[in-house]
Amino acid sequence: MKNFVVKTIANAGALAVAVWLLDKITLTGDSTGKKIGTLIIVALIFGLVNFLVKPLVKLLSLPLLILTLGLFTLVVNALMLLLTSWLTDQFDLSFQVDGFWTAVLGGLIISVVSWALNVVLPDGD
Repeated sequence: MKNFVVKTIANAGALAVAVWLLDKITLTGDSTGKKIGTLIIVALIFGLVNFLVKPLVKLLSLPLLILTLGLFTLVVNALMLLLTSWLTDQFDLSFQVDGFWTAVLGGLIISVVSWALNVVLPDGD
């Protein structure tokens, strides 16, 4: 359980950095508390998408992953971020990613920041 909380906090922090760095990834809200709550919910949805959908997409795109020596992972990450944006729109959350190339850059930022936060934060072992 502790590992789940740590990963969710790392995802929320990584999403916050992407929102802060990229103008076309937006998170709106009336107050800071509402933004933080929305960010936590978006991190949960993002984690769920990465847990359920990403392995299937990676398996189906295995030939492209091999052909591009893993660079196609950037496209897969972008698709997961766009799917998260679409899902949050269905739940009327104020998180939006505008465009594929923004999603590629956002996915790269989220991957790097999430990795760094997972190194720093304690895990549940």
